[in-house]
Amino acid sequence: MSILNLNDVPPPKPPAGSERVEPSSSAASALDTSALTTPPVSAAPDATAIEADPLKTLALKPQIIEQLSTVYDPEIPVNIYELGLIYDVIVDRTGLAVIKMTLTAPGCPAAVTLPAEVEGKVKSIDGVSDARIDLVWEPPWTKDLMSEAAKLELGIFD
Repeated sequence: MSILNLNDVPPPKPPAGSERVEPSSSAASALDTSALTTPPVSAAPDATAIEADPLKTLALKPQIIEQLSTVYDPEIPVNIYELGLIYDVIVDRTGLAVIKMTLTAPGCPAAVTLPAEVEGKVKSIDGVSDARIDLVWEPPWTKDLMSEAAKLELGIFD
């Protein structure tokens, strides 16, 4: 009986198609790791920011709010303006209306339909050349953002 010496046995061959390729030293040095060691660069200015036209905003904001008041969250019988989902309305000199809004929760089932409906209603206003919806999560929506009328409608008494 002989003793099996494992040093004399060749390593098993990998199954076909599963060969491991070791990175070459040139490939390893080609990886860019500077993001791990370099301090972050300050953020560029917001490309989506617009310059508000105070006169156009003043003239069109009441009509925009009137249209927003016809949009309802499908799960809550109160319009989105009274719910406090609209954070800001501005209009630039070209008539672009930008609506900064949120939803009641990030997982809101109306996350696709509400912004699209808002955009369509705002675009329908004379004097508005286009509409953009900026959906934001900060500050998060709370019931404190609701109007008193909305709270009464929903039976919320603080």
